[in-house]
Amino acid sequence: DIVAREMRRESDGKEGEFWFVDAPDWVNVVALTDDDELVLVEQWRHARERVTLEVPGGTVDPGESPEEAAVRELREETGYEARQWARLGAIEPNPAILTNRCHTWLALGAKLVAEPDFDGNEQCVTVLRPWSDAMRLVKEGAISHALSVVAMTYENLRRTGPGERDA
Repeated sequence: DIVAREMRRESDGKEGEFWFVDAPDWVNVVALTDDDELVLVEQWRHARERVTLEVPGGTVDPGESPEEAAVRELREETGYEARQWARLGAIEPNPAILTNRCHTWLALGAKLVAEPDFDGNEQCVTVLRPWSDAMRLVKEGAISHALSVVAMTYENLRRTGPGERDA
């Protein structure tokens, strides 16, 4: 929903009308096979009019937890399920104009169990890439979807970064 809201700045009382998008939360999944291959999808993106390479993800449906949405989206877009799940973190995709958050989940032991079950306007091609190539794909621009880059960065930090993070 597009919402207009009158707001007042606390520091000086200045008022203004602000527009924003009241959007549902999203999820992204960093799915890794037992061979440490990253499960990616090639997907047509209407706004950019091109196919992108990204991690599986989508919208959290009403009444669904982010973890349930992550499990569902991985299965729908790729046909993969995972043995172990862990939350990597959550971000605010653009708090200037969006009300939602994007939750990133790690799916370990990902295995192909079925054919994908796409939403009505969705069609993806599953692509496996060794995790050792993941950050190179970002650096070279093969993966440029901002939320996928963040998801992969969370996993890179889990592997190499400092201790626990607040998410």
